Parts: sequence; structure tokens; C-alpha cells
Amino acid sequence: MRARIVKGILLGIATGVLGLLAGLAPEWTDLEERLGLEILFRLRGPRSPPSEVVVVGIDRESADTLDLDDDCRKWPRSLHARLTERLAAGGAAVIAFDVFFEDPASEGQDRVFAQAMRKAGNVLLCERLKVEKLPYMGKGGKPGGAIEIARRIPPTLLLGEAAASSVPYPLPKVPARVSRDWTFRTTAGKRCQPTLPVAAFQWHVLPAYPEFLRLIETVFPEQARVLPRSGKEFVRSHGIAGMILALREILGKDPTAERKLLAALDGIPRVPGDEARRRILRSLVRLYGGDDRKLLNFYGPPRTIPTIPYHRLVRNGKNGRAFPETRELAGKAVFVGSSEARRLAQKDGFLTVYTGGDGVDLSGVEIEATSFANLVEDMPVRPLPFLAQFATILLWGIVVGILSFLFRPAVSITAVAGVSVLYLAASVQRFAAEGAWFPVVYPLLVQGPLAVASAVAWSYAELSRERRNFRSAFARYLPAEVVEDMAGNIDGLSVRNRLVSGVCLATDVERYTALSGSMKPEELAGILNRYYEAVFDPVRRHGGTVFNVVADSMLALWLARRDNPAPLKDACRAAIEIAESMRNPRRTPACVALPTRIGLHSGEILLGNIGAGRHFESGPVGDIVNTATRIEGLNKILGTRILASGDVLSLEKVFLVRDMGLFLLAGKSLPVQVCELIACRAAANPAQVECCASFSEGMAHFRRGEWGKSAARFQQALDIRRGDGPSLYFLDLCRRYTHVPPGEDWDGVVRVEGI
Repeated sequence: MRARIVKGILLGIATGVLGLLAGLAPEWTDLEERLGLEILFRLRGPRSPPSEVVVVGIDRESADTLDLDDDCRKWPRSLHARLTERLAAGGAAVIAFDVFFEDPASEGQDRVFAQAMRKAGNVLLCERLKVEKLPYMGKGGKPGGAIEIARRIPPTLLLGEAAASSVPYPLPKVPARVSRDWTFRTTAGKRCQPTLPVAAFQWHVLPAYPEFLRLIETVFPEQARVLPRSGKEFVRSHGIAGMILALREILGKDPTAERKLLAALDGIPRVPGDEARRRILRSLVRLYGGDDRKLLNFYGPPRTIPTIPYHRLVRNGKNGRAFPETRELAGKAVFVGSSEARRLAQKDGFLTVYTGGDGVDLSGVEIEATSFANLVEDMPVRPLPFLAQFATILLWGIVVGILSFLFRPAVSITAVAGVSVLYLAASVQRFAAEGAWFPVVYPLLVQGPLAVASAVAWSYAELSRERRNFRSAFARYLPAEVVEDMAGNIDGLSVRNRLVSGVCLATDVERYTALSGSMKPEELAGILNRYYEAVFDPVRRHGGTVFNVVADSMLALWLARRDNPAPLKDACRAAIEIAESMRNPRRTPACVALPTRIGLHSGEILLGNIGAGRHFESGPVGDIVNTATRIEGLNKILGTRILASGDVLSLEKVFLVRDMGLFLLAGKSLPVQVCELIACRAAANPAQVECCASFSEGMAHFRRGEWGKSAARFQQALDIRRGDGPSLYFLDLCRRYTHVPPGEDWDGVVRVEGI
């Protein structure tokens, strides 16, 4: 048991390290953000936004009710002035327009809107950011790429001066899903700008500035001295955007500012009912001391944030009052912009995790309100710190690793699935309560299955090791195929047969009978052991299997496999090496040279177990074995060492091969094309090549029955290579046919008896 637990811990550490490496890869990070966050959002479901935020939706309903154009940029700005007046009269803390006003309207319309904004004193306008790509030249005057520059397009001068501030809020207008936004954005000239939700948030929490200043003084007393004592004074002297940038500059210089300020905040004694105040201070600390981007914690599908149609606030209700009563908006941040509840004519939509099957996207103004609400709650989506994330992945890997090794596979799968459900439930709970983003894709979809699969593989490896012990004991006595069958199918061994395609190689030692009669049995056994050591080695190195050894004869097979569908080339190489080792015994470890004849034939083989009762023998069955043996015997009369059937001619580019013609072997009803395998073409000497050329010409005349011309060519081949067996054989045959022709029905087939 202890050993299995140790294995589980080792496996968990391995998957944890893999998780760390995966976390460094952008592809895994993107997958976790796209798929992992979607899983958490879907399981958490919609949640209620804070009461401090409201959206005033410019929608089709309002356009139809007010008889206006669908494009809100063409709406009378006097209407926006009326909306501003009523929102201000209702006590709205801040009013943010997600509408671009860079084009001037009629002078009277702009003046009325400007007057309403000055009177309200808390209106923020949205600037357009236009991203331009400027090419630059590299070395040698060649194009070096392009630089993206974000240019601000502010509202008209009259409206911009009347608003409390104008700031951008860029979002990607691409098919990619929106999951993050900017708190600060760098524009042309490297000028940093706060975004619209940040400006609205800072305005909304302006009463908390004195306490925030005191917090800064505890950590950065020197820098705090230059800051105004009052938030309103700060805004009057710098504007809301200037105030934000001044605070950002002070706290952004120190990379540890966020950690120091949060520690100082935690050191302040708590009093009952101050959690909302502390939450605002924490959010301010993270805003000014943290990153320029944050993950959005969406509340739900469109209209989850309370949304009031535009027309209900500008039309008069009973007794001349706006409907609904604007006092319901007191103290709230109001975001005004295009917001549709239906897909119809939606122009300002962005793909998010809550884009539904009906295709309705979240509008830009709702995303702004979401970003603002996240700041109010101090609850954007926060990924775990690096060390915490690594520890989570490592510990989770150890847990599933131990569970995978502790039980049998079926129980392990159930146990890992159970703890995975618990991990996911805990992750969703933390996500819903705090916005904490625990990784789910890698732990649940990779680590768990990987741990179970590894444990199963490990158990299989242990079982395989036991089988290897069995194989090693029998491999010296039985062919590998038989050992495999016995290891996996002992009960069905007697009936397991299969038809395969392959190459059969048969060998026989020349004059073995005389050799065995002149030696003592123990001496003969020693010579044969060293001989087969030299013969087996080429067979195994070239992928063959020795299937049968009887005295001086060996039978080897090369079976066609998926990775080697045509094994004839390997068999030919092995045959050449065997013949070469017998001619040059010093090249072989055994140093035994017994003249060996070799026959090769390819075709279909029945590979199985033949026998009855309790005795079976394994080996190849079929005509291919018999034919290979007959071809091997043909070496005796042709004076050759390696003969093969005609398939070997397809390898003429690799080997030096000469066609011996058609032979009708004993016991065969059809002739077999026989070829001599001489050597690898790259290793053949000129005499061998020249002899083969003359022999080939002689065979062409021989097939046509031109005995004189044929004999002349065979004699020429014999002159080139003295003692050439095939040339001697066919020269003698031509002389015989000259005196006694084979008959008019002669078909070029040589009939051999007794072989």
C-alpha cells in the first residue's frame, strides 16, 4: 500500500509540474480563460449587481416611442439635455454617456446640452479611440512591420468643456469574446488615460477620498504631502481625470504599493458596519496599484443590470413628473447608451460568455456598467497568484494520483470523478462568493484523466513485466509468435490460426551428411550452435523470425506489418549477409563457415498451431514453405548460393539480380520464375555486373529457342566469371537441346526432377 501511495504522489508531482509548464504556454492560458471561465460562469449562473448602478437604454422601443431615428447620434441633443436635467434633479451621483459627440449638431442643440451638463456638474462623456497602424522601415529600407497607435477623438469643444470629463472606453470590435477591459489606456504620445468606468467610480466614491488619503500617508508620507486634502478641491484643481492620473502616478511607481497599502488597511481596527467602507478602499488600492487590465465579472445576460428605457425618463408622466420617479436614481451611477433586449438591429453588441443562443450580445454600455459595478464591489474576476495556482495544481495532482493508484481502475475512475465534482463545486462557490478564479480545465480535463490513465498504464506495465518473464523463459525454445500466443491466449492456443502475407527463407548446409558422420555428436552440436549464432543474427537484425530449426536446416519468416507492408527487401538483405558470413567466417562472431544454400519465396502463409490432443507445434503452413524449400534445393544443380522467386525482380535497383527463367519443380503443377540474388547493387563488382548482362542476353535467346546464340552468350558470361554455375548449367542445356530439341510446344520452362 505504501508503495502505491508513493507512486501516486510521484504521479501527482509529475502532473503538477506539467500543469506549471502548461500555465506558461499562451495556448493553455487562453484555453483556461475561454473554456474555464465559461464553465464557472455557467455553473454560477446570473447574480444580482450592486444597487449603485443603473443603465438608461437607448433602444428601439425608445426610438419608436419618441419617433426618432434608430441611430442615436442623430437624436436631438436637447433630448439628452432633458435627460441630464432629470437625472441630476433625481440625485444621480454620476452620469456617464456611452454616446460619441465628436460631430457638432446645431448650435442651439449643443448649447442646451452643454448648459445642462454644466448645471449637473457630474456628467462624463465617452471619447472615441481610433487605432491606427503606422508602418515603419527596418534595416536596409525594408518594411519592418507596423506600430499600433490609439488616437483620441474627443467630443466637440463646447460639450467637452461643459462635461466634468471626457475619457475613452475601448473594447475590441472583433469576433473574439470580451473577457477583460482596461482601467487605464495609453493613447498617442504615450499619454495614459483612465477609462470611463474608472472615472465614474472615482467620482462616485469621492466622499471616501479623505480616508484614502490618510491610508496613503501611512505608507507614502512624502508623496501624500503634495495631494489636496479634499476630494472636491482635487477635482476643481485637476479635474476628475487629472485626479485619477495623479494618484496613479504616485502609487504606480512602486510595484509593491498594492501589497503595502492592503497590509496597512488590514492593520486598521475594524468597527461594526464598516465593511462597505473597507471594500471601497480596497478597490481604490487595487485600482491605482494594480494592473491596467482586469477580468470582467459578468452578472448575467443582457438586462441583468437594471435597465430603464430612455423614453421613460424624458417623457412626462402624470402631473408632469418623469416616469419612473427619478428619486429612485438618487446616489446611483447612471450609464446612458445603446442597449437592446433583442437581436433586432443590435449595433453595439459584444460577444461575451453570456451571449445566448438567441444571438443577443451584451451592449457596450452594459459592459461599462459591469466594470463599474465590479469596482464598487471590489470583485472582478481574480486569477489565483502564481504560487497559489501552482500549489493548487500540485496538490490536486497528488490527490488524484493517490486515488488512481490506491484502488482498482473501475473504483479509481469513480473516486477521481467524485473528487472532481467536489473540486468543481468548491471552485464555483469561491467564484460566486469572491470572484476567485480557480483553474478547472487542466485539473479536471487533463490531470484527472491523465492520472487514471497513467495508473492503468502502470498496472499494465507491471503485468507486462510478469509476461516478459514468461516470454524470456520460452523465447529461447519457441518462436516469438508462439510465445506471444501462449502469454495471452493459452486456453485458445490450439485453435488460433491466421492467414498472413510474408516471405519465407529456407537454408540448408551443403554436405552436412558427410560432416555429421565424421564428428562426435558433442563436437557437431558445438559447431551447429556457433553456426546458428552466425545465421540467426542477420535474420533478427532485419526483422525476421526463426520458426523452425531441424539439424542443419532453418526456416525463417518475415511477416507483412502495417509499418513494413513489403518485407522482401529485409529478407534479401538477411540472405546476402548469411551467405557473406559463410564465405568470410572471420567477419562473424562464431567464426564458423559452413557452405549454405538459401531459398526465398513470398506469398500467403497460414500461421498457426498444428497438432492434436495435448501436443501442438507452431509454424507456417502452406505452399510458400514447400516452394521456398524447393527453390533452396535448386541451388544444388545451378551451383548458386541464393535463389529467390520472381518477386525479387522488383528490387533490381537495390540488389544485383539475374533471372534464371521458369522452372517446373518436383511436385508442382505450375512453373516458378527463379532468380539468383547475387549482392547488394552498391557492393557488386564490375565482373558480377558484366557477367549478369551477358547471361541476360543468353536467357533472351534461350527463351526463343536460339540455342547457338544462347550458348555463345552463356560462354561469354562463363569467360567473365569462371566457374559460374548458372552459365555452365544453361550452356550444357543448350548443347543438349541442339542435338535433341525440346519440341515445337516448348514454352521455355525447364523441368527439374527430384528437387
